[in-house]
Amino acid sequence: MAASATSSPSKAEAVRTMFTHIARRYDLMNSLMTGGRHHAWRRKAAESAAGAPGGPVLDLATGTADLAIAVRARTPGRFVAGADFSEGMLRVGRAKLRERRVARLQLLVADAQALPFRDGAFACVMSAFLLRNLDGLERGLAEMRRVTIPGGRVITLDIVRPAQPLWGAVFGAYFNHVVPAIGALVAGNRQAYTYLPQSVDRFVTPDELAELMEKVGLRDITYQRLGLGTIALHVGIA
Repeated sequence: MAASATSSPSKAEAVRTMFTHIARRYDLMNSLMTGGRHHAWRRKAAESAAGAPGGPVLDLATGTADLAIAVRARTPGRFVAGADFSEGMLRVGRAKLRERRVARLQLLVADAQALPFRDGAFACVMSAFLLRNLDGLERGLAEMRRVTIPGGRVITLDIVRPAQPLWGAVFGAYFNHVVPAIGALVAGNRQAYTYLPQSVDRFVTPDELAELMEKVGLRDITYQRLGLGTIALHVGIA
């Protein structure tokens, strides 16, 4: 769902162009694809962020800033930064912030695998629908940990393959055939919504992601499946 930088310059530029092209229809497509449930998943992630130590929060691959806004609503006293490598997505996000008069939330362009922040700059680092887009998943997780204070939280939300084979087949049929058709009709970009299910097929399992989080130095990692098992919410301690 969300955009992110990758380690390959050519791929990064292709993904950036793709997300910039669909930016104006991005929110509508998310609501159509998920029946509006993506807001509830982001609120669930924001609840996890509320348990982090005091301090600023970073939302990576913020897109149009829905997760960052959910964090501000859940923890009004925190400063939140939203970073994305697509300026087109951020333009939509900034317009949303102005319309809703959201304060203490700054959006900026940044590469998720080479963050322009000092070590331990944030009490909590989050991402929603970022990790599938990274060529270097372990490096991206290591960057998230690097900019999180000791004892802070790293939280990820992403689409995963369902554990049950029968439901997985149904989900796969919907994702691989229905979603691209909706994308072509609503967003005018079948390619972007063909890339989406392909990225899920290539992505690690929730258990494998937990192992990678532990490998980069995170601890006490937990995860839960949401969305009938199609969404995984991971939380680790830096």
